[in-house]
Amino acid sequence: MSSVAQVSSYSRPVVRAVIVAQLATIGAFLAVLLLYLGRMATAGVGPADMVTGAYDPKELVPFGMDGLNPFFWLYAVVGMLYVAGAVLALPMAIVAVALAAREREALPRVTRVLLAGAVGGLLVLVARFTPPLLDMHRWWLD
Repeated sequence: MSSVAQVSSYSRPVVRAVIVAQLATIGAFLAVLLLYLGRMATAGVGPADMVTGAYDPKELVPFGMDGLNPFFWLYAVVGMLYVAGAVLALPMAIVAVALAAREREALPRVTRVLLAGAVGGLLVLVARFTPPLLDMHRWWLD
């Protein structure tokens, strides 16, 4: 008989899925931010002009909004990840903290990545609704 407590192993696919989801939603936010800043710089306009409808984000898709266009599908994936990040950032952070607390001794690297993703996701969520980036949010969801 052993005096060591039996600990069930964590579910690797769940941890990987949470990490990938966190990084994908943060990456989509950064892609939209770069598109917003790039469009503003190339057009020479300010944030107030971007939400007027004259600088639609769909105009950034090369070769138009056709279902056969691979750039359209890239735009669609980034758009869906951006919206999913706004909705799922808080639940993903809660799950990540729970998984990190459960696995803190077993995998310190994974624990750090989970916590970094949770903090990054929450920071992006808060930044998304600050006054400077609220115009970007309205521009993208136009």
